[in-house]
Order: sequence, then C-alpha cells, then structure tokens
Amino acid sequence: MPYSLAIFDLDGTLADSFPWFLRAINDVADRFGFRRVADEEIEELRHASSREILTRLEVPLWKLPAIARYARRLKAEAASEISLFEGVEAMLQMLAGNGVQLALVTSDSEANAREKLGEAAALFSHFDCAASLFGKPAKFRRVVRRAGVEPRQVIAIGDEVRDIEAARAVGIACGAVCWGYAAPAALRALGPDYTFERMDEIASMLCPDAEAGMSEAISGSAP
Repeated sequence: MPYSLAIFDLDGTLADSFPWFLRAINDVADRFGFRRVADEEIEELRHASSREILTRLEVPLWKLPAIARYARRLKAEAASEISLFEGVEAMLQMLAGNGVQLALVTSDSEANAREKLGEAAALFSHFDCAASLFGKPAKFRRVVRRAGVEPRQVIAIGDEVRDIEAARAVGIACGAVCWGYAAPAALRALGPDYTFERMDEIASMLCPDAEAGMSEAISGSAP
C-alpha cells in the first residue's frame, strides 16, 4: 500500500531526546511529587505502557497537564543538548521528494519541534503539537482531515506503545521504530504494521520505487 501521508512522532523517533529525559525525570518527579526512577528500573519501564508507567511511578493524573507544560519548558532550555538522529534529514527529504506529505504530532510545543528539526521543518506540511499523553488520536484525525486523504493512505510512525494504540484507534497504519523510548520487544508484542530497525528502512518502505542508492544517501542507519 502506497502511503500519501506520514505522521511522525518527534521525541525518540526523529529526535534523540531519551538521554535528556533520563537526566530530567527525577527533577520533574521531585517538583510534582511522584516517585523517582532508579537506574535499575529504566529497562523495565521501557517495556511498560504509558498507563502502567504512570501507575508504577504514582503520578496523579490531574497533574499531567502541569507536568507536560514544565517538561516542554525544560526541553526548550535544553535544546542544544537534543539533536536529530543521524539520517533523519535525508529520510525526510526522500519522502517529501517522492510526494509523501509529512506531518508532525508531538507532545512538545511547535516552537520546540521546529527548533529541533531545523531546516527539515520546512519539509512538513502539517504540525499538530502539544498533544496530551493520551491525546494523539484526536490530533491524528485532525491531521488526516487537513491533508485531505483517506485513512488507508496514512501511516503514523513513532517509538512508543501509545503511538501504536493511537494509530489503531483512528484506523491508520502504524510503524514502530526500535531506537526510541520503548523497548523493541514491547512494540513488537503489539504487532505494528511495520517495525523499523534502521532509519533508511522508513524511506525504503514508503518510497519503494525511489532510485537506487537511497540507503547510501540516508547515512545513519540504526541510531
């Protein structure tokens, strides 16, 4: 199935923000009164869903909007520490150059997202940012309507369990990347339509008729 719209997540999918997240999480925990994360818990939490993580860390749901606002502010202050994964720009250029509309749906602010993307931001036709933790389905629907395409022509690509769940809630295809926040095994257990182990695999799948040499152009392979 050729896809005419690709909806990307940002953190953990295009931007390498997980190291920053690990440095910041316990400061956020102290500020908002939920349980700190021990180093030995990190891998286990990568196998958990968002709801399971909230339960384990004893995060009050009513605090989520304030936590999200604070996290966006911290990310803005740490912008110089968060870079795109190698190969992202070439992959996005390949998709856009082959007629695939690009959209970004993220929990981060649009200002932060544009700063992280740099010149690659101009390749995106649609931004729908500041998504709540479980608010991606509504944003996916809105982006699909704006793009003027059928759900069967759309794929959402992300790095978390909630990205797969959101895509399925809207009736669009889902692709999971193996280099982000969630453990690859946790993503594969949900049976996404596609699993990507290298950056160049995204362009190869979405643009199968693109000229040879695409893999060489997208030089980062696995982040």
